[in-house]
This record gives sequence, structure tokens and C-alpha cells, in this order.
Amino acid sequence: MGLSFLPDEINAALSHLNANALTEIRLRQGKPVTVAYGEKYCYLSMFGLTERRENAIVCGEIAPIVNSATGGSVYSYAEQIRGGFITCGHGIRIGLAGEYVTSGENVNTIAGFTSLNIRIPHDVKGCSAYICKNLLENSLKNILIFSKPGLGKTTQLRDMARFLSGKRLNVLVFDERNEISATDGFGNGFDLGDNVDIIRSGNKLKAFESAIRSMRPDVIVTDELYGKADFEAVKYAADCGLCVIASTHITDGESLKRLPFEYFVELKSISGQPVIYDKNFVAVCGCGADDFDRRVSVGG
Repeated sequence: MGLSFLPDEINAALSHLNANALTEIRLRQGKPVTVAYGEKYCYLSMFGLTERRENAIVCGEIAPIVNSATGGSVYSYAEQIRGGFITCGHGIRIGLAGEYVTSGENVNTIAGFTSLNIRIPHDVKGCSAYICKNLLENSLKNILIFSKPGLGKTTQLRDMARFLSGKRLNVLVFDERNEISATDGFGNGFDLGDNVDIIRSGNKLKAFESAIRSMRPDVIVTDELYGKADFEAVKYAADCGLCVIASTHITDGESLKRLPFEYFVELKSISGQPVIYDKNFVAVCGCGADDFDRRVSVGG
């Protein structure tokens, strides 16, 4: 699972758990270790899960864990740290809390780490079948997946990229935080199919401008749109005649329907059926399956 950077005591405790149900590990200096396991938070004891705080493992200093996760080279992760996270092997993303060192409106770095939120990626093949059947079976569309954090947006995008690759489309994955593909230094990561090209890090707009010219994708898949520049990148792709499939933490319908997407997909839970809305933010998943398929195939 790529958690060798954790203290031995915590790794030994995690060995008692089903890795497929583990989605988050929360480490707070001097506090009990908690984990998100099957959509529920529990304490972590030396024997696995516990509801009793007094039996939980207490986290020691955070800084040595960050140092281990970065291979002893925290400075090489400076750009990511400014963004409040680091991504290490196997696409594991570590959210950082501590002292934000700022200059004007800009964050220069985070120092004095006090808490970590370690998010564990999962590759669930076929999890996007409902979305793909209703929105991508017959043609490409601009689709934005939204939900609060931790409900599997990236997992859905990963599977959708694989579905489109299987249709022999050229899929460009812009993997800003290396969470969709989890590609390591040797080019190994999640299997997204034979027709996927991956770009990691960088600015979305600049990356889109370059990759559209050089890689000639049929569709772009990208994660976590959150600012004006990101949505400008989506508009640029649309102006070039390309569809974009992306995700966001924005959940307000009025804000979403102003964005350049044809369909919006809301994730309500990790395992529940998504809700699909059209560009006017009207739910269309409540109608019968045959009627829904017909509406999508003719453009909604």
C-alpha cells in the first residue's frame, strides 16, 4: 500500500485491517490515531480498530513522518507543500497542517507540522459503470463530478479514463497531484488502459494548451477544479472542440450550472448510486433508464 513511511507501530496495527476498506489515516501529534474505515471513523489500536480512546495508539512527532514520506528531502516537495499536501508513492496524498508561513497573500511553506490526513487511493474497476452507461456510451460529453471530499471522485475519474481508453479514444489525463494515475519514477501506476497519456504537475491552462497541440487527445480527464484559471482551462479545451471530464469540491447548484459543462454528477456516498443533472442542473436520473438513455443520446 506504500505506507512504509509510517512508524512501525502504526504499520503493524494497519496490517490487521482490510486495505480495501481503508480510506484515510488521521495523525495528530500527541493524539489518538484515527482511521476512516468503511465510511466510519474509528480509533486505531495495536490490534486494529477500537471504539475505546484509551486503547488507541497515540501519535508521536509529525515532522519525522513527513521527512520519511519525502524520502528525507522535504525541500524537493516545496511546491506541493505550499499547496497544503504532498503526494508520495502509490498516489497516497498527505494533507498537511501546521504553521502557514506567508508573504502577503501567498503561502511560502508550511512549518511545524502538527497533523496529517493520509488519503488512500483505491482502484475500483467498474465503479463508474452507471455514469458511463448513461453519459458516455454513445458520445463524449463535458462532465463534472462533484461531492464533498472523500466520496470517491478520483476513483470514478480513474475508472472513466479506463472505460474511454477501452473505446480506443485517445485520453489525456492531467494528473496535477498524481492521484489519478499514481505514476512513480519508473512509469508504473494504476492501469488506465492502452490509450491514455498522462501529464503530471504544472498549471492546467498551460498544460492543456501544450498537450492539445502535441498529444491530440480526444478527451481530457482531470481532477479537482477549484479556481478561475482551472475553469479557463476547461473553456480553452471546449473552444478546441474537446470534451473534459473533471471533478470539483464545489457543491452549490447555482454556482455549478454557470460552469462550462453539459452534465453534473453528484456523489452522495462511496458506494451509493450517483445523481446526474443536466446543464440546467435538473436531475435526470429519476426518469426510467430507457428514457434517460434516449434523452442523453440526443443531447438532453
